Amino acid sequence: MTSDGVNHSRRKFLLGATSVVGGAGVVGAAIPFVSSWQPSAKAKAAGAPVKVNISKLEVGGRLVVEWRGKPVYIVRRDVAALDAIDTITEGVLRDPGSESAAQPSYVVGSARTLAGKEEFLILVGLCTHLGCAPMYRPDVGAVDLGGDAWLGGFFCPCHGSKFDLSGRVFAGVPAPTNLEIPPHSYESDDVVIIGIDSEVA
Repeated sequence: MTSDGVNHSRRKFLLGATSVVGGAGVVGAAIPFVSSWQPSAKAKAAGAPVKVNISKLEVGGRLVVEWRGKPVYIVRRDVAALDAIDTITEGVLRDPGSESAAQPSYVVGSARTLAGKEEFLILVGLCTHLGCAPMYRPDVGAVDLGGDAWLGGFFCPCHGSKFDLSGRVFAGVPAPTNLEIPPHSYESDDVVIIGIDSEVA
């Protein structure tokens, strides 16, 4: 304490303590404010777009991401798989031209993808029968799925529906339509955005 009756060390301590508490209060108030800029879980469930880096997806591999609470399969096909898709005869598939399928208008051809991106298949991983998740079965010639006639695709274990490597449904199975293709676009060669149409990207 000095001769004028002021304790300077106590004053410095109180000033420092007040600054620390005030700073913590600012940080505590800022965190919810900054967090409010992020899409909420409700917004994501309602359909906020999902960006996916596909650069490390190997040929023959599959990624599964979630969009609108649904699984979305991203499959990378090779040239042989794409050629095999075109050999499946019309009587084997219920809707070979995807005329009744739920898919964006810019998704074309037997590959059911964007022109120039044929190696990547992007579809909703829910069977069109009762919504089970079909298994990815790329194993050509699988005995349990038809032997030599099986050129790879998807098999629903719930009721036996089968789909080719473009998600087109085979005839004579419970599923009524091809697997759904969600709206999507490419931000770059390595990044696809699920939930934004290529027409407006």
